Amino acid sequence: MTAIGNRRSTIVMYSDARCIQSHRIRLALAEKSISAEIIDVSSGDINEDLLQLNPQGTAPTIVDRDLALYDARVITDYLDERYPHPPFMPIDPVSRARTRLALFRLESDWYSLRPDAPHQSLTAKESARQLGESLTAAAPVFSAMPYFFGEEYSILDATLAPLLWRLPAYGIVLPKAADPVAQYAKRIFAREGFQESLSDAEREMEQ
Repeated sequence: MTAIGNRRSTIVMYSDARCIQSHRIRLALAEKSISAEIIDVSSGDINEDLLQLNPQGTAPTIVDRDLALYDARVITDYLDERYPHPPFMPIDPVSRARTRLALFRLESDWYSLRPDAPHQSLTAKESARQLGESLTAAAPVFSAMPYFFGEEYSILDATLAPLLWRLPAYGIVLPKAADPVAQYAKRIFAREGFQESLSDAEREMEQ
């Protein structure tokens, strides 16, 4: 059991130390400085307390007062609405819609290519190859603005960072053509919130 964040009311989070979806929530908590009690659970293990909150028994799951939530997208939306500063979404409806569409593309185009993605039909080698090539093809987007598709840190960055951190674990070495991706990742990884969000298992992925 560990803690994250340093202010605001305490949330209980069930987190898998190696799970990318759990990492997304730990990162959101850290970037928003939301105090949270982290309870470590391992994929495949049965946790009776967790099952009482989430019938699927999966991480991430959070408890805030009498509310229990699971699914990374649902949890992140809730945290951004309940703790709006700093915001993860733009204020105006058009920009919010564009950000949601970009988030959908990130999840459907890149998250789905992870070798460890649920229901992955490709071999680990092939999925890693396709993910690396897709990121490389998108390299100009990473250098266009300080953050992904924006001037300010957003939900898109909080979604991309855990994926990019795992590239070495997936056996992906980006080519020179993907330098903008590597430079973007370096900036995002250097953020205090990102470093605070890492589990011990995730720190080992950098090796």
